[in-house]
Amino acid sequence: MRIAVGLSGGVDSSVAALLLKEAGHDVFAVFMQNWNDATGTLHGDCEWEEERSVAEMVARKIGIPFYFVDLSAEYRRRVVDYMFDSYERGFTPNPDVLCNREIKFDSFLKHALSLGAEYVATGHYCRKDEVPGPDGKPSYRLLAGLDKNKDQSYFLCQLTQEQLKYALFPIGGITKPEVRRIAREAGLPSADKKDSQGICFVGKVDLPVFLQQKLKPKEGKVVEIFRDYYDGLKAAETIEEQAEPFVYCEKDGKVAGVHQGAQFYTIGQRHGLNIGGHKNPIFVIATDVESNIIYVGEGQDHPGLYRKGLRIDNRDIHWIRPELAMAEGEERDYLVRIRYRQPLQQARLRRLSDGLYIVFEKPQRGVTAGQFAAWYSEEGELQGSGVISR
Repeated sequence: MRIAVGLSGGVDSSVAALLLKEAGHDVFAVFMQNWNDATGTLHGDCEWEEERSVAEMVARKIGIPFYFVDLSAEYRRRVVDYMFDSYERGFTPNPDVLCNREIKFDSFLKHALSLGAEYVATGHYCRKDEVPGPDGKPSYRLLAGLDKNKDQSYFLCQLTQEQLKYALFPIGGITKPEVRRIAREAGLPSADKKDSQGICFVGKVDLPVFLQQKLKPKEGKVVEIFRDYYDGLKAAETIEEQAEPFVYCEKDGKVAGVHQGAQFYTIGQRHGLNIGGHKNPIFVIATDVESNIIYVGEGQDHPGLYRKGLRIDNRDIHWIRPELAMAEGEERDYLVRIRYRQPLQQARLRRLSDGLYIVFEKPQRGVTAGQFAAWYSEEGELQGSGVISR
C-alpha cells in the first residue's frame, strides 16, 4: 500500500512511519506547517522550523521521501477563527479535536491523496477496525488505544466514516514506553524528544495574550459565590434540570476583584485571578460574557464546580457509525468523558426532541460549554460525541 505519514517531528509519528516501512509498504512523509505566528506563544518564534528539521532527519534515517505542505491559511480559518468565535461567545473550545476533523483528516488527507496515497497514517494512540455495515459495506470502528495512559481516541471523536476509511494508526496497539524503545533502537533523531504540549500545531500559549489578537480586554467584576448560596436550592429532579448549569447574578455573591474580560476565563480555572485572602485556592465556577462578570468559589470541592448532567444540541450530535444513532425517546448507558485524560465515567444518554442529554452516575467537575463530550461502549469503542451546549 502507498501510505502518507503525517510526520510531525515527534517520536510517535516517527515510529508510525518506521513500522509501516518495515512492514513493506510504500511510505512517504508529509510535514504540515499549520501555524507561523508566535503571538502569545511560550516558545521560540521558529518552533515549526525546528520540528520540520527533525522530521526531515527522521525521514532520511528511515529512508522515505519527504514532502512539505503549508496549511496555515486553512488552519487559521477552520480552527483558530473558530476558537476566537467560541471564546467571544463564552464557550471553551477544544482546538485539538477541530484540528483532526478539519485539518489532519480533511485538508491534509486531500493533499496526501493528491500525491497518490491510498491511506494516511498518524501517530495517534488509538485503533481502528471494521465490521459489516447495514448495507453490507464495511463500517469502521474507532477504538481506544491499548496504552490507557496515552489513549488519544478522544481527539478523534468527530471523525466520519469517510475519514476513517483512509486512516491508519500504526502505534495504537503498543505502549508509549515501547514506542520510545523502538525509536532508540532504530536510532531515530526524535527518540528522546519530549511530547508536544498546548494547542495543536500552535504549542503552549499565554491564552489571554493569544486571544487578544482579536478579542479586546474589558474590565469587569469578579464575584465570589459562597457555599451557603446553595443551601436553599431545590435539587434537580428531571433530566432537563440536571443538565442545567448554575446561573448567577451579581447580588448572589460578593465582589472580590476585577478582571480584564470574561471571555478569557473558563470553568475550573484557578490561575490569573489575583484574589487573595483565602485559605484555599479560588476557582472560576461560571462566566457571563454579556454582563462581563466571572463567578468564583473557594476550594476544590466548591458546589459550583460540579454538575450532574449536560446537554448537546441536535445539530452538534455526531455518531462515528451513523447506524448507531439514538432515536428520540431512546435511552442508553455509556462510558463518557468530557476532556482528554479524564477517566471514563458511567452515564446515561437520553435523546429528546431538543437534543441529547447526558446524566452522570456521579456529579462531574468542570463541565464546560464548548468542550466535547465523547461516549464509549464497555468494549472501548468510541461511538459518538458532541459539543456541550450547556
